[in-house]
Amino acid sequence: MRKLVLASGSPRREQLLRQLGLDFTVDPSGYPEEAGPGLAPHDLARRLSIEKAKAAAPRHPDAVVLAADTLGVFEDRIIGKPGDAKEAREILAMLCGRWHSVITGFTVMDTESLKCVTESVETLVYLKNLTAAEIGAYVKTGEPLDKAGAYAIQGMGAAVVERTEGDFFNVVGLPLFAVCRVLEQFDIKVL
Repeated sequence: MRKLVLASGSPRREQLLRQLGLDFTVDPSGYPEEAGPGLAPHDLARRLSIEKAKAAAPRHPDAVVLAADTLGVFEDRIIGKPGDAKEAREILAMLCGRWHSVITGFTVMDTESLKCVTESVETLVYLKNLTAAEIGAYVKTGEPLDKAGAYAIQGMGAAVVERTEGDFFNVVGLPLFAVCRVLEQFDIKVL
């Protein structure tokens, strides 16, 4: 099997790949996550994943590199990570009782042949209506402070997500079904 490199420092992405039983190396790309001017969310997520894969590729000759970028989107606006507890409360209050999207762009690149496949996956997420006290209690845990959208579905945020439509793992940070399908094109099989 080809050497697989996860070009991400996300512990959630690493955990998701490990649960599939894949053997891989972790090497964060170091590429800065900045919004591209005028890019639609799917285009931005794909573009960032491509740039992350390109940044990591030179360090790994004859390998397959997987890079990803996940964005929260509400009413065509990208929801980033909150800067502080006040912003986390504002984001959660805005999302409560409404649908928003989580979009992950991912790129799989063969560093020898330069074959590259890039896709994006969208999952809809509905947060339950929370009271100000519930929002405050959740923010006080600290969990929302480093998460896009100010919640972590794989953590205590599971108590605020009422339902999802689409790939649950996409909301965690990596759309596993789509990633596995693309990895097979690079002779990396899970089953």
